[in-house]
Amino acid sequence: MYTGGPTSGNWSWWPSWRPTSMSLLKSAEAKILACIQNNVWSRFVTLPNQNRIWTLKVTNKTALKYKDQAAQTPLVMIHGFGGGVGLWIRNLDALSHSRPVYVFDLLGFGRSSRPSFPSDSSLAEEQFVSSIEQWRQSLGLERMILLGHSLGGYLATSYTIQYPERVSHLILVDAWGFPERPQPQLQESGDQGSQLKRVSPPRWVKALASVFSLFNPLAVIRAAGPWGPGLVNRFRPDFKRKFEDLFEDDTMTQYIYHCNAQSPSGEVGFKAMSESLGWAKRPMVQRVNLLPPSTPVSMLYGSLSWVDSSTGHTVIQIRGKSPTSVTLIEDASHHVYADQPEEFNRVVESICNTVD
Repeated sequence: MYTGGPTSGNWSWWPSWRPTSMSLLKSAEAKILACIQNNVWSRFVTLPNQNRIWTLKVTNKTALKYKDQAAQTPLVMIHGFGGGVGLWIRNLDALSHSRPVYVFDLLGFGRSSRPSFPSDSSLAEEQFVSSIEQWRQSLGLERMILLGHSLGGYLATSYTIQYPERVSHLILVDAWGFPERPQPQLQESGDQGSQLKRVSPPRWVKALASVFSLFNPLAVIRAAGPWGPGLVNRFRPDFKRKFEDLFEDDTMTQYIYHCNAQSPSGEVGFKAMSESLGWAKRPMVQRVNLLPPSTPVSMLYGSLSWVDSSTGHTVIQIRGKSPTSVTLIEDASHHVYADQPEEFNRVVESICNTVD
């Protein structure tokens, strides 16, 4: 089976030996979505440029009897890097209790179209953001509560800056790309006066980073060929554990594998936007002042996450009197929504209830 393509760069000629395809991704996803108890509407939303965004709308089964849910502001959730709609499986039923919930695969990820992305960071970001706006227009959503996890949080903020009238409340979950990269620090060094001391990772980390900078972030999964699924299981056993009460087998790691073993596209866009070791080239903390002062922003962090929650307090300072809050969810790592789903759902629902 050949899964190369115009977006796979110099390797498009490689006869693919990866045990993946879009139909295998569809099957893995279907197994996950079968857990949803509420009504699910799913389809591809076609954008004006013919790219397609894979979309789910989840509504309360009893909402047919009560017209009030239709009047509620919908919650739209954007997944993080390398993710897809299936990762929200612990949240969709609970959060669609009182309002419609929309989730979609970002352009270049999951089952959505995988177009080429520019290598310029601002142009790549704009391609993601404009696809979200075209998606919204196609569905006719006037206003929404916008929630983004990790990379999705970065893009949700960028979207809200550009289209503020569409967002009633911005919820950022362990958002990526906010802090500025640490600068060299001044340190007194005896009689030599002030010297620049660079905050620097170990040499081996820099060596690895320079090698990996030549590749797309998830290239190793594709290069592993038939060993790719096992590699995901080995390096991300936490994904199996997070969902083990729903699936005893490798359903979730298979889903992650099939999401990321296709031709890279969104990965290319992400790489354009990021510097080595995961910093954003255009840190969002430099732009949060452009959010409308009246737009409420709620920032959620996992207490055990690698994302530094102190950035949230920086955002509070920058926004001054604008409604901004930081909530730490205990015993949760980066994937807050899957680590502590009950608490995550409770916090998000209470935020949504402040809107309507």
